[in-house]
Amino acid sequence: MKKNITIALAFIFASSTFTVKANEGMWLPLLIKRLNHVDMQKCGLQLTAEEIYSVNNSSLKDAIVALGGGFCTGEIISGEGLMLTNHHCGFGTIQANSTTEHDYLTDGFWAMNKEQEIPADFGVWFLDRMDDVTDIVLKGVTDEMKEGERTALIQENIAALKAKESAEKGDDFRLQIKSFYYGNEYYMFKYNVFNDVRLVGAPPSSIGKYGGDTDNWMWPRHTGDFSMFRVYANKNNKPAEFAKDNVPYKPKHHLPVSIAGVEEGDYAMIMGYPGSTDRYLTSYGVQDAVSVEQPARVLIRRTKLDIMEEGMNKEQKVRIQYASKHASTSNYWKYFVGQSAQLVKNNVYDKKKAIEDAYMKWANADKTRASKYGNAISLIEEAYKKNNQYTLPNVYFEEAIFQGPDVFSFVMSNFGFRSAMKGALASEDEEKIEAAKKGINEAAPAYFKDYNQEIDENLLASMLEMFASNVDAKYHPATLTEIKTKYKGNFKAFAKKYYSKSPFASEEKLTIWLDKFSKKAVEKDPIYNLMNEFIEIYIQQIIMPQQLSAESLARGMRLFVDGTKQMNKDKAYASDANSTMRVTYGNVLAYDGADAIHYHHITTLEGVMQKEVVTDNKNHEFYVPQKLKDLYHSKDYGQYAMKDGRLPVGFLSNNDITGGNSGSPVINAKGQLIGTAFDGNWEAMSGDIYFEPNIQRTISVDIRYTLFIIDKYAGATHLVKEMTLVKEPVKPIKKAEIAIPTELIEGKVEATH
Repeated sequence: MKKNITIALAFIFASSTFTVKANEGMWLPLLIKRLNHVDMQKCGLQLTAEEIYSVNNSSLKDAIVALGGGFCTGEIISGEGLMLTNHHCGFGTIQANSTTEHDYLTDGFWAMNKEQEIPADFGVWFLDRMDDVTDIVLKGVTDEMKEGERTALIQENIAALKAKESAEKGDDFRLQIKSFYYGNEYYMFKYNVFNDVRLVGAPPSSIGKYGGDTDNWMWPRHTGDFSMFRVYANKNNKPAEFAKDNVPYKPKHHLPVSIAGVEEGDYAMIMGYPGSTDRYLTSYGVQDAVSVEQPARVLIRRTKLDIMEEGMNKEQKVRIQYASKHASTSNYWKYFVGQSAQLVKNNVYDKKKAIEDAYMKWANADKTRASKYGNAISLIEEAYKKNNQYTLPNVYFEEAIFQGPDVFSFVMSNFGFRSAMKGALASEDEEKIEAAKKGINEAAPAYFKDYNQEIDENLLASMLEMFASNVDAKYHPATLTEIKTKYKGNFKAFAKKYYSKSPFASEEKLTIWLDKFSKKAVEKDPIYNLMNEFIEIYIQQIIMPQQLSAESLARGMRLFVDGTKQMNKDKAYASDANSTMRVTYGNVLAYDGADAIHYHHITTLEGVMQKEVVTDNKNHEFYVPQKLKDLYHSKDYGQYAMKDGRLPVGFLSNNDITGGNSGSPVINAKGQLIGTAFDGNWEAMSGDIYFEPNIQRTISVDIRYTLFIIDKYAGATHLVKEMTLVKEPVKPIKKAEIAIPTELIEGKVEATH
């Protein structure tokens, strides 16, 4: 019998004599009162469930926004609509407004008054409410239905529900109905969308991207990854498109900002919009990812990065033009490198196989269960066996073609099968053709602003060569084969000749060509023909064959996930992320990265300076601005320093996040902002597929570093004055006590929350 002793909560999480286990789960806030609140209180939470999520009253959820519907997360931190997010989330807006004369990427940007704020290229979504609509969506659905019948009925039910909701509330909101647990549950989400968002401030990239690709996904981290925007509304505080007479949005709630600091063991909660995870992926999916899919993505993306970097290093203008394209390509290049390595290192295949074996043993132990759940794994296996042949070509279509040279996307978006011009040519309507030409001319300046012919020419040559060399010839378009034959496999020669004559090589050439435009002219263009053929092959030979086994995979996964939950009824299972609001909770916590390597929970400005010295100023990723050096040497940290006089930069917590959580607020026990999440750690990059409780960590910018940069570095003190600063530390709940087994204190077992 275990001997229990009682220890105060504050002491428990500060103690280094035992291991705290990370808390897996990105939880729907609607469900935390039923599923998580007691557990959250054990971690140190001092809020009620209603203070986190409420439909009728102001709550934390009213301060959390999805950027552009979910590519990143932001939080409202003042009563005037001031929003904080990551630097890399605002990077596109910063880059789009940078020029050689006003290089905001290099120098940073700070609006010293509201008139100087710059319109952004995205809107923000505020969640109004979420509802469980499973019974409505699955009405009439039976286990005996074929997958096609089931899907059709579900779509019919969803359409009816959307029509009903829209009729009741009108058109001033955005509505989504999403599947959870592979079609076992459905939830409805209603959003208010504000499209007038303006850039307020951003540090220079030497702070906001400090460490660059080298430090990406790594700890220790010293990046001030933040930027600031403001949300505007009409005079009635309602959503509105951009207008000069719009006013700062008055939020239902904004997050108070704590400058009291964080200590190891402190409660940490993150709310945001994680994009996607594959926690229920089977061993078959893991094998496919490690052996084929991810190595191919890494190879193609590294090639594209090398080409972009070669051009960007030649000229400031080109560096600015391709900064955002390079950043988006690079981020997931390293992600796939890391995930592949950690899937192997962390033995994820074996862990998945063990889960599947346990599932089959459970399913086959009962005739009724065997009848319903017994064939789930075989259905999944069958689908993967049929689809394995399409994995490699599918990656090449996605990475080398559809996300390849800019000319591919430009030609298809303006002349492809869904374009206005394609429809106009088919109808031979001269007015529609002229309208389409006008639309292309109007869009051209934005396209060519971030375009470089040399880079695109090199990308075209390399992507075609890689596709021709690495993808089975049965997926090759006829035009690709003709080019390969005519130029004897020298795709560089083809690209050079094509760009010397192409109307898509410059804005001037495009304008002249459009002035004399004809259907015959576009149909003679080899890139136009290539892209049409690529798309035709992709649909006919990749997508459609995969759909033949899609029903088996869908049914198998739905039964497997449902059966897994039934097998462990006492365990609360979080659904995979799908760009809906989630809550993850835990504590500020260090970790052991490897044998004899212990990582502390916090980094400081000293580390910024040390990394510059280590690189001997030769690596631009570790360049430190002179003003930051001066502040460091004078120790002019103001109210943002720690008790020992050092300035914090980043910290770790054992929260469960993924892409889309970038920019999410890290919130303490009382609902105050303590940091901004921006990354995960290298050792746990397999975590999107299998959560690694001992090593999974979230990397966040300490809010004190953010405020220091705004106040002391940028001199934008007026922005700090907008916020509600809290200087007193959160006191642990005196009555909060939990029982801890003696074995735990002795470090023999892991604690669970």
